[in-house]
Amino acid sequence: MSDRYLNVDDTLYHYLVEHGVREHPAQIALRDATRSHPAAGMQIGPDQGALLALLVKVIGAKRTIEIGVFTGYSALSVALALPDDGVVLACDINEAYTAIGQPHWRAAGVTKKIDLRLAPALQTLDAELAAGRAGTYDFAFIDADKTGYDGYVERCLQLLRPGGLIAIDNVLWSGSVAKPSTSEDTRALQALNAKLKDDPRIDLVMLPIGDGLTLARKR
Repeated sequence: MSDRYLNVDDTLYHYLVEHGVREHPAQIALRDATRSHPAAGMQIGPDQGALLALLVKVIGAKRTIEIGVFTGYSALSVALALPDDGVVLACDINEAYTAIGQPHWRAAGVTKKIDLRLAPALQTLDAELAAGRAGTYDFAFIDADKTGYDGYVERCLQLLRPGGLIAIDNVLWSGSVAKPSTSEDTRALQALNAKLKDDPRIDLVMLPIGDGLTLARKR
């Protein structure tokens, strides 16, 4: 068995994006608009956006959840991949960040597909459960506060249908999860990774894309 893995340097990454990613002009414009933002590192890369879009199409998703919108590139990527009657329930607490993406959502013609909720995500997800919407969503993307991940995963597992898919970002946390740590965020990710590894409710794979992405399929 081979333990080989590919070291993706900047040159190879740019090649990957150039040859493996198809971006809408609005996606490119939004990435450009976010590039100089002080928190620009929170935005997912175009390769990850392309993967999310493809996954949404592969599973035939119509109803999706996003926890952690930032400037809206991932919401835009998913919305573009959804059918005309699809929806992204986009959860965030920062009006200033999300306002950056909204002109680009309009330019792409997907504003009607993005239901932005500016409130704590657990509050929004619990309201969906209270409204009887358990088992009605197809896909969820989690990219928010790391100490909240476990609660988000648990709510999403209730809201997703069997066969639905959860994508969890930052699960490798720049490699910190593989080392002893006193960081609250790192320890939360380590605990979640260990929990999901043996969770009988899901099928999963952890991928070294971006800062680490776990895909968990609800059984």
